Amino acid sequence: MKVVCLISGGIDSPVAAYVMSRVGAEIVLLHMDNRPYADDRPLEHAKMLAERIREESGQEVPLYVAPHGASQKAISEHADSLYQCVLCKHAMQLTAKGLCQRLGADAIVMGDSLGQVASQTLLNIRSEIKGVDFTILRPLIGYDKQEIIEIAQRIGTFDISNLPAVGCTALPKKVVTEADIEKTQRFYDACDIEKLAETCAENAVRIS
Repeated sequence: MKVVCLISGGIDSPVAAYVMSRVGAEIVLLHMDNRPYADDRPLEHAKMLAERIREESGQEVPLYVAPHGASQKAISEHADSLYQCVLCKHAMQLTAKGLCQRLGADAIVMGDSLGQVASQTLLNIRSEIKGVDFTILRPLIGYDKQEIIEIAQRIGTFDISNLPAVGCTALPKKVVTEADIEKTQRFYDACDIEKLAETCAENAVRIS
């Protein structure tokens, strides 16, 4: 089984990739480059995290990067700001699907832990996956934060994930936690989010 694991500079996603490697999955990493809504450091941290996952898993673990800034901009211009994170996650999943199809991968892997942040509530997850039509695995869905931190410390990703960086500046002050699936679909249509993700996936490049 080959999987494309979305990897940010945070704590959860590298742990999710590691957990999947432990059950025999062939790991490919995909980092969504959020610039200009972030600085250069998340990308550098993703490279460092990829190296740790290679060492822990014993796999090649290719790292791809896809340009996500244009999608963030379109979402901010065409959708209610409360829904920015929901649409962002949807665009990332569609992009990962496109890369899966390019590489012959079987599933997308997310670092979601249920209810940990606003984009990971049950109703938001339901809206985020609408129309993706591809297998999405969430190996950490029932883990609590301390469990995830302990694994991150053990595999050497925790300190990397805590290095300073400018986070996502597209993040609004307030976000929806119970996304209305019909309203979400209207925003998807307004943004032409499938086209945004298609372009993003086409421009994904392997960097290590």
